[in-house]
Amino acid sequence: MREPRLPEDEIAARIEAALYSAGRPLSLDELIRASGTNSKEKTHRVVNDLAKKANSTFRAIEIVQLEDGKFVLQLRPQYTPLVRKFAQHPLLPSGALKTLSYIAYEQPVTSKRLVQIRGSQVYSHIKVLEQLQFVEHENLGRLKVYRTTPKFQNYFGITDINAVKSKLVTASTTTGSSTTTRTKASKQPQPQQQHSTTKHIPSSSAAADGSAAGDSSQPKLPEKT
Repeated sequence: MREPRLPEDEIAARIEAALYSAGRPLSLDELIRASGTNSKEKTHRVVNDLAKKANSTFRAIEIVQLEDGKFVLQLRPQYTPLVRKFAQHPLLPSGALKTLSYIAYEQPVTSKRLVQIRGSQVYSHIKVLEQLQFVEHENLGRLKVYRTTPKFQNYFGITDINAVKSKLVTASTTTGSSTTTRTKASKQPQPQQQHSTTKHIPSSSAAADGSAAGDSSQPKLPEKT
């Protein structure tokens, strides 16, 4: 006995619900399962129509198709700073997010290296990240080597991790050059302060991050809420 065909409004509602609740990009196959129809063509048409309606109606929220063909319901990038003021329960604490950024930047990276850069608190960060399946490890003697996972790429809408690393390296190099320029300028003699005994004290935020010298330009990923 054939199941009754769903109205197109119901199909659209199901796709909308799936995109909203997933909190990550969804493939067309996943949207087909959510839609209650077996038609690839209909699902693709409905999700495109839904994206057009959402993008013309809402100003801060959009539905976009990524380079790998997946669809995601997301906040427009320019509103991220505003949302951070109101988001009560981010998925990741800021410390764990910074550790995740560093793993993505330098992977494959050993546990020893992570402790050197992020401090002993990195173990609690890694526990959270592995529970969320954003990172995974393999044993190398007594050390563990960490990498990001496909789930990490899906969640943050990353289609090419190597391209992301290249961009982070470029950004890091640019920031590092600016820091070097500022450092050299700060070493110029200051006649009025030659006998000052005041010492430079690192900011508490930098100390809390456990950042090592040379890693002040550590990349940061956007925080998903």
